[in-house]
Amino acid sequence: MAESGITNRYNIKHPDKLFIGGVWRPPAGSASLELISPVTEDVFGSVAAASEADMDEAVTAARHAFDSGPWPKMPPQQRAEYLTRLVEKLSERVKELAYAWTDQIGAPLTYTEITTSQVLGFYKYFAALADTFPWEQEKPTVHSEHFGLLVQEPVGVVAAIVPWNGPLFVLTIKVAPALLAGCTVIVKPSPETPLEALIFAECVEAAGFPRGVVNVIPADREVSDYLVNAPGVDKVSFTGSTVTGKRIGSVCAERVGRVTLELGGKSAALLLDDYDMTKAAEILAPTIFRNSGQVCSNLSRLLVPEARQDEFVTALAERMQALKVGDPNDEDTFMGPMATKRQLEKVEQYVALGHDEGATLVCGGKRPDGLEKGYYYAPTLFANVDNNSRLAQEEIFGPVIAVIPYEDLDHAIQIANESNYGLNGAVFTNDVNLAYQVARQIRTGTIAQNGSKSDFTIGFGGFKQSGIGREGGMDALYHFVESKTVVLEGRPEQLGKL
Repeated sequence: MAESGITNRYNIKHPDKLFIGGVWRPPAGSASLELISPVTEDVFGSVAAASEADMDEAVTAARHAFDSGPWPKMPPQQRAEYLTRLVEKLSERVKELAYAWTDQIGAPLTYTEITTSQVLGFYKYFAALADTFPWEQEKPTVHSEHFGLLVQEPVGVVAAIVPWNGPLFVLTIKVAPALLAGCTVIVKPSPETPLEALIFAECVEAAGFPRGVVNVIPADREVSDYLVNAPGVDKVSFTGSTVTGKRIGSVCAERVGRVTLELGGKSAALLLDDYDMTKAAEILAPTIFRNSGQVCSNLSRLLVPEARQDEFVTALAERMQALKVGDPNDEDTFMGPMATKRQLEKVEQYVALGHDEGATLVCGGKRPDGLEKGYYYAPTLFANVDNNSRLAQEEIFGPVIAVIPYEDLDHAIQIANESNYGLNGAVFTNDVNLAYQVARQIRTGTIAQNGSKSDFTIGFGGFKQSGIGREGGMDALYHFVESKTVVLEGRPEQLGKL
């Protein structure tokens, strides 16, 4: 696949084909998706792009595999065996998957290698739920001398629409529970990051999944919209912007399709007066700029006591300026470039807006010295930010952080909740009881003491415009099943077998 002098670091066998119905097929049209390096700004490869006709084929294949194939009728433990084989195949290609992530969006290789290895553990996690999830529960019934059951059955065909910032991770937390539940899936990666999905498809093929259970279709955004509208799709699981999520939610509502939306965030970290501000800066600096700030759960609003704002800002700026920005392939690089030119321009516009709104630029706010090519931007810190400003209210999705002063604890909680989003949060305090009391008052899907600590084995998702539904944990399985009540005149001899 390599072009423009970029080393071929992954062995993708069929970049010119789509994975539909268990086979690699050439697309119906001639469209392709160009891959642009955020480091060099050059095209380094391309993959086939699906048309609407290809999407129809994928939906038909997934529909047939669900309606007529063995997959949804298998015992969950048998489906778990497929997941186990899949993770074995993926594990053989960890290095390729990490390289693909780095090459496509510029995330540092030291970050992508570690994170990719960790992601694969979620297949094992969901496979283990085959034995503990309540697939069938005996229930009392109002009908005397009858036998009641509450059964969980797969929702059907799932369209898993994956963003560009963490492509393999988000693919995994959608596909693993969907497959265990007995659904068939159509994976639609972001146009910017199709490579992980193609490697995943090769691993699905190697693991021997029944045909049509998994289909992988890179496509542009117009064809993706066509997929969301497809009547053969029972559920859409989408991660991405709130604007796009609203569109998908409205389409699914119109046809009464099931939907899970994991959307944007503008998450607040509340630094309470008892906490050491230097220690807080040490924790936050490497957290809020990971993946160049392109993380939906990022703590991008930092709320500090008015009297201690200068102390905290000085400590944070010092640690930010020590973070190396550069080539993501270098071992000592902490932050690579932005993923795309579009994202870089968005960040530049918000920094200009911060100036216009009267916030104080403490550091950053420009391209780093010596990096004249590539989508690089320095870690940027604004202080004295008004929580009603656009800088504080809108998701920037980049390395721009707003420090917002507060008067007292009630004011801090008020500021934290004055947002259309509610995805993540943190409370910095030495008092665990106080941390609990504050956490219960913040309207957000996850909140932790003294750091950003999302846990996808418990569950992840948002309040308000940060989304609908949860991913990760046992809750994720509930989003891929339908509950069925069964009332019989006696207890059947073999429960759980079709």
